Amino acid sequence: MTLDIQTVRFDADRKLTDHIRKKVDKLSTYHDRIVKVEVFLKLDNVVHQIKDKVAEIKVRIPKNEIFVKSSSKSFEASFDEAFDSVCTQIKRRKEKMEG
Repeated sequence: MTLDIQTVRFDADRKLTDHIRKKVDKLSTYHDRIVKVEVFLKLDNVVHQIKDKVAEIKVRIPKNEIFVKSSSKSFEASFDEAFDSVCTQIKRRKEKMEG
C-alpha cells in the first residue's frame, strides 16, 4: 500500500503528516488488498477570511475506489472525520465481497 499526501496552498507540518501516516497504516487491518491511499489537504475559501480546512481521501482497492471529503476548522479534525467514513465504507465493501 502506498500513501501519497498532497497539500494545496500550504505546507503540512511533520505532526500533521505523522498523524495521517499513523491512521492510514491501520487501514490494512480492515482490508488487505488496498493498493494506494491518496490524501489531499487544502484550504478552502482563501479569498474570504474564513478558512476551512478540507481533507479528501481516495482509497484504491482492486475493482473499487472510495472517495471521501470532509471540512472543518482543523486539518486533523477534517482528516479524522473523512478517515472514519472511509473505514466504514471499506468494512461494508469487504462484507459484500465475502457475503
